Amino acid sequence: MKRLAVYCGSATPADPVYIDCAKEVGRTLAERGIGLVYGGGRLGLMGAVADAAMAAGGEVIGIIPQALVDAEVAHQGLTELHVVGTMHQRKQAFTDLSDGFINLPGGTGTMDELWEALSWAQIGYHAKPVGLLNIAGYYDHLIAFYHHMASVGFLRPQHAGILLIDSALDGLLAQMASHEPIETITKIARATFERGGTLARRDRRDRAGIDRTRIEELCRRQPPVRAQDARTGVVALCLVPRVRRHCRRAGPRP
Repeated sequence: MKRLAVYCGSATPADPVYIDCAKEVGRTLAERGIGLVYGGGRLGLMGAVADAAMAAGGEVIGIIPQALVDAEVAHQGLTELHVVGTMHQRKQAFTDLSDGFINLPGGTGTMDELWEALSWAQIGYHAKPVGLLNIAGYYDHLIAFYHHMASVGFLRPQHAGILLIDSALDGLLAQMASHEPIETITKIARATFERGGTLARRDRRDRAGIDRTRIEELCRRQPPVRAQDARTGVVALCLVPRVRRHCRRAGPRP
């Protein structure tokens, strides 16, 4: 993994554990030679993760919409700062520039980024690992809800393991490094369609075999009567009315 996108809040909670976590993430990524791609802000956890990575000599790329630049919250001391027009362009840039995603504690914006990274992985828009760093039990309830989605049936069994979870950064990075792409929704749908077509063809063949067996049985019980159409000369094998649908038309007889 050459670069990782880090999603986190721009707030500074009263408990210093969250800012300390962001600093650890920024410093560790820089020490491991992993570039940081983040939201481009200078406040809260966002500013802490960027400052720590820069102080450790790491590469830091910020992606920020123009509206937040106008609000004077952009970090001006980064390796690169990309200014985009919309939030969607911002998240697309995160995906394009990174090899995976780490979610630190944050608010609604961080949740939006997390769920989009997960849903894009399900669909197959990317095949990159999505990690959740559960510091101080911050995401305990979200993790329980994620498992609840799977137990109810809104999350396919193939996708229950998309979200990689750990309370320690080293453990999370190890999971992300060994990540293998999942079976996407599009692949599942295609396989289901193809399997359904195969089963349908097999069912038609089986039914045809049953029909032939039934006709032979009926013919043994009551030989069919040949009838010739006076106008066309076509000869048909006529069985009893209730099984007339099994009759086969023969070609013109000499």
